[in-house]
Amino acid sequence: MKNYLIVALAIILLSSCAESITRGKQYAKLYEEKPVSIVVMPPINQTNAVEAKDFFYTTMYMPLCEKGYYVYSPYLTMEMFQTESAYDSEMFLENDINIFKKVLGADAAMFTIIKSWSRKTVTGKLTVGVEYILRSTSTGETLYHREGLINVDTSVNAGGGLLGTVVSMAATALNTAMTDKVVAGRKCNAFVLSDMPVGKYSPDYGKDQNLEAGKSYIKATVK
Repeated sequence: MKNYLIVALAIILLSSCAESITRGKQYAKLYEEKPVSIVVMPPINQTNAVEAKDFFYTTMYMPLCEKGYYVYSPYLTMEMFQTESAYDSEMFLENDINIFKKVLGADAAMFTIIKSWSRKTVTGKLTVGVEYILRSTSTGETLYHREGLINVDTSVNAGGGLLGTVVSMAATALNTAMTDKVVAGRKCNAFVLSDMPVGKYSPDYGKDQNLEAGKSYIKATVK
């Protein structure tokens, strides 16, 4: 009898661990506030790649628009941020951001923290690691939070044998060098934001609460 109880408890435990979480539950505050407009904050760059901040900033507009949100043009807001000494998003990450509600009318602000931004020519890998934090400009609450580490595989296979190996290495190096790191940034956006609840301008608005939410941290290798 004791053994049966142990087995039953183990099954219950495994079932609870495997239970998926819906978007409605994981992102309850986002569904509650229903933000319509988003301002994209200049990325916080924690890497040694100086160019990463400006490059990645340009990749954020389209994925959020495609999610059904009204997104303020990064080109216009960047000028405003620089003029108003708001280019360093670190100042606002954990502080009051109601100013963006008053000045722009934005319902939420998307913060991104770049943690990896590298290119390995020999192995054919472009790596981008980014943390995404969407905060309400009204309450300051975090509405969406997810992080991803994406490797873009640019390797080329030219066949077997010594000659094939040499050709593959040369082709991989060339392909990696020619692939813009912004491409890796876009792929990171696509993967990480894939489970973000859609906004008002999406035909699926209000229909995705019961869909499965992704893990808070994802790691993937894509072509």
